[in-house]
Amino acid sequence: MCIRDSNYTNNLLGSVNLINAAVNHEIKCFVFTSSIAVYGRNQLPMTEDAVPQPEDPYGIAKYAVELDLKEAHEMFGLNYVVFRPHNVYGENQNLGDRYRNVIGIFMNQIMQGQPMTIFGDGSQTRAFSFIDDVAPVIAASIARPACYNQVYNVGADKAYSVTELARVVAKAMGTEPNIKMLEARNEVVHAYSAHEKVHQHFGDLIKNVSLEAGVNRMAVWAKKVGARQGQAFEGIEVRKNLPPSWAALEKAG
Repeated sequence: MCIRDSNYTNNLLGSVNLINAAVNHEIKCFVFTSSIAVYGRNQLPMTEDAVPQPEDPYGIAKYAVELDLKEAHEMFGLNYVVFRPHNVYGENQNLGDRYRNVIGIFMNQIMQGQPMTIFGDGSQTRAFSFIDDVAPVIAASIARPACYNQVYNVGADKAYSVTELARVVAKAMGTEPNIKMLEARNEVVHAYSAHEKVHQHFGDLIKNVSLEAGVNRMAVWAKKVGARQGQAFEGIEVRKNLPPSWAALEKAG
């Protein structure tokens, strides 16, 4: 991660400030959106009882907030619910983000007549989660006291390779796949989690939207709003090991 200070300031310190306010104002329950990035690699499928082993500042920051919430519950009685979503996509996503949210990146590249760029050989897998299977669960948790002080994975069950995803996106956008492979970056190759626990407590809200159906819905919206010009990262603190394609974007931006 090349923006370390910003990550810890926003994801960790910002959350701790909110936790402090929640304790001081005797909030009923604090709902936190964490990430499966807390698990690290080689724990497949990722389950809530696995010991987190985050491998990047983003995952470290998210797990630190989880630990702080647990301690705030024990010390001050603050109830919490932690969700660990993954690879969430859908309408109203930031299509102009050059670095995150691969489905939005692919759609934006297609609308600009550019090839879809994939790091490495495209065999890395993720379970891409449509927003309608994630947001309603998180929103409903505050009204389900039986779920307080627990951790839930939430998102899609089926994992796809990034190359498979590119084909699905191209079809939804009405074009043939035009893929450009880039130098591999340092990332967890395979990341998908188990969801038995969230289905047990929130199964009435989960629609299990398929990748094809979700991407088709997002594509209709994306074509309506059109391509977006993204902004380059600012304030990069560590340029060592920055992916070459990201470094090129910095020069161009």
